[in-house]
Amino acid sequence: MTVQVNSGDLPYKHYVLVFSWFIYAWNTLLNYRQYLALHNPKIPASVSHVIKADEFNKARLYGLDKAKFAFLKDLVEQIESTVYIYYDVLPYVWNVAGTLMGKYGYGAEYEVVQSIVFVVLLSIIPSTSIPFSLYSTFVIEERHGFNKQTLRLFFTDMVKGQLLSAVIGIPLLVAFLKIIEWAGSNFYFYIWVFVLVVQFVMILIFPTLIQPLFNKFTPLPEGTLRTKINELASRINFPLKKLFVIDGSKRSAHSNAYFYGFFKNKRIVLYDTLLDHSTEDEVCAVLAHELGHWHYNHVLSTLVIIQLHLFCIFYLFSLFINHTPLYRAFGFATEPVLIGFTLFQYLLGPVETVLGFLQNMVSRRNEFQADSFAKKLGYGTLLKSALTKLHVENKGTLNPDPWYSAWHYSHPPLVERLNAIGKTE
Repeated sequence: MTVQVNSGDLPYKHYVLVFSWFIYAWNTLLNYRQYLALHNPKIPASVSHVIKADEFNKARLYGLDKAKFAFLKDLVEQIESTVYIYYDVLPYVWNVAGTLMGKYGYGAEYEVVQSIVFVVLLSIIPSTSIPFSLYSTFVIEERHGFNKQTLRLFFTDMVKGQLLSAVIGIPLLVAFLKIIEWAGSNFYFYIWVFVLVVQFVMILIFPTLIQPLFNKFTPLPEGTLRTKINELASRINFPLKKLFVIDGSKRSAHSNAYFYGFFKNKRIVLYDTLLDHSTEDEVCAVLAHELGHWHYNHVLSTLVIIQLHLFCIFYLFSLFINHTPLYRAFGFATEPVLIGFTLFQYLLGPVETVLGFLQNMVSRRNEFQADSFAKKLGYGTLLKSALTKLHVENKGTLNPDPWYSAWHYSHPPLVERLNAIGKTE
């Protein structure tokens, strides 16, 4: 099925550009509100007895630095994106890829090969992402005591990431294009199944094969903490098989903890920074929160939502894949599948923006539920203490603008979480 629309009725490129600048303006307004909120020198009353004035001020200054940096970064990235679209950079790169192929005897009929060359060319075009990442890491994070990376480690990670993207991404791209070519008009179902399988495989291999390329995992030593965690897992029938500590301090002073694994083979990972800044009981409280996500099937429900989302995207793309006006509006003389999917995602921008906001709302609800679960296990007071410590160590914002936090935060602000836990005590 092909959507029949007069290209004169829908100027796709202008639509995409106008909406992208509208979203930029909206995000800039939110950033400005957050910037003003960060100037508030008053500690929220509900945490004034546990947050010291100097700790609050350090967090506030860290937030201000990030907010000021965001103004410049967002503007430059918006201009960069606009230039790519307005001046038809993508069709230019696609044509360059075709010219390079022609030198080696490959014609336009080798669309898959041209798609690979196109992606490789895009990946090596200089962009602002690396300078901004360097400034964020070695200026802002360094200034506020978080960065533990060296320049060598930074670029080593970047090279590893590029190589992994090539080793994994190129075969997946080829499979994606070949499935669409093979399946015909009903390709959306087969592509959805393919992506579903890939996601589950990545969930399996990421913590065991990929992340160890960047971080070192060591078993949590025998001791009272290990005993307490095992007792907590047994108490709620969590099928814990292994406990690891990850060297997060190798790159950053930020703390975290998570679990992974399918069915009866769960594993818990603790950041060494979490162990350094928390008592054993506070670590257990943080884990009780994480296990709350398991208890309420938050991970599974999120996966289901993602799959429904992807199925809808692939189905809608099947309606536009042969829509010639879409390609012509962005300067393409041919209709390559990869290009069609890229342009279609441009059109989805308004919907994806709203869905991102809704997903954050669901995520915040899940966080409250997980906090409540930890409270029911008797960790309410300890969880409040642990969350406060984590917030102080991570220099989290204590007075976020309500509009900004509602739009951007996947986790509720600390004060809201502490108040919600306290209501049941």
